[in-house]
Amino acid sequence: MNWKFFSRKKAADKPRKSVFREWVDAIVFAVVASTIIRCLLFSAYAIPSASMEGSLLTGDYLFVSKIAYGARMPMTPISIPFLESTIFDGKVKTYWDGWQLGYHRLPGLGNVERGDAVVFNYPGEVVPRPVDMRAHFIKRCVGVAGDVIEIKNGKVYANGKYEPLAPEGQTSYMVTTDGTDLNPDMISNLKIDVRLQYSPSLYEMIIPPASLAELKSYSNIKSIKEVIEPAGEYNAQIFPHNERFKWSQDNFGPLTLPKRGMTIKLNDSTMALYSHAIEAYEHNKIERNGNNIVINGKPADSYTFKMDYYWMMGDNRHNSEDSRYWGFVPEDHIVGKAKVVWMSTDSAGSGLNHIRWNRIFKGIKSY
Repeated sequence: MNWKFFSRKKAADKPRKSVFREWVDAIVFAVVASTIIRCLLFSAYAIPSASMEGSLLTGDYLFVSKIAYGARMPMTPISIPFLESTIFDGKVKTYWDGWQLGYHRLPGLGNVERGDAVVFNYPGEVVPRPVDMRAHFIKRCVGVAGDVIEIKNGKVYANGKYEPLAPEGQTSYMVTTDGTDLNPDMISNLKIDVRLQYSPSLYEMIIPPASLAELKSYSNIKSIKEVIEPAGEYNAQIFPHNERFKWSQDNFGPLTLPKRGMTIKLNDSTMALYSHAIEAYEHNKIERNGNNIVINGKPADSYTFKMDYYWMMGDNRHNSEDSRYWGFVPEDHIVGKAKVVWMSTDSAGSGLNHIRWNRIFKGIKSY
């Protein structure tokens, strides 16, 4: 028998797919393949705010590696791919939370380390949503599980060792002038953000490190002094939002970051620091019975953590809502490591200047 002739005849007898069917198959394949890549390998995210400037800029578009820390398996498996968790100003959900899976992560190339630019789901959300459907934030990791974090006069220390700000990171300064108006073009060219003007001669500005020396050189600038919130004054906006801890954004801690397997004694101080993590992130019910603490219906004088926790801060230290305000980032909120700026747009530019050409495919460093 002529098998070659037979196979050709059999193939010829098979009806051809219509053009519509071929398009449907191609679209289905593309959606499935891209969904797998997005879940397991990398995703694209945009920088919506100035909290990481000048390391990462508003308008930067990033590739975020999922395999750097191990891909997190979907916790909300039924959702519309490639869309935010809500659309139309938050009125319509793009997921169904009637079926939820537990937290699982595949093996990765490494662990979250200090200095990494990390994308994670925002742990401070007030509206209850599944973890993987919460808003995405990007910050710099300055503390890993088990570290003791402390901020002294704006400088961060992990286990007593100074953790330097990223070279392009920023903070704010009080700038005193001789009262003459500042040139708007000079402010724009130096990429200075004028936060407040207290008087004709006194400003609070966020100044990039590369612009500081030049600004000081102008004859109408009398003094530039770094803004430091003092120690010892209670600030209700600062974690843990408890009067026992008189911490500020520039003077904070010391605070031990929870680590999987770490056991703490439960008392008024540790409850102020860790009760939210025990309840909201590790899914326990805490009650007070007089001076006694009850967890899941049982008296408890200690607690052992089930997850690792991290401390995240923006590189733009005085223009960043970060762990200083909402506390720990649990490991199940970690999405991945920012690796590359693949595109960057400047809303102030026009035409070809709308694109920051020097940032295209710029690598994102850990510090």
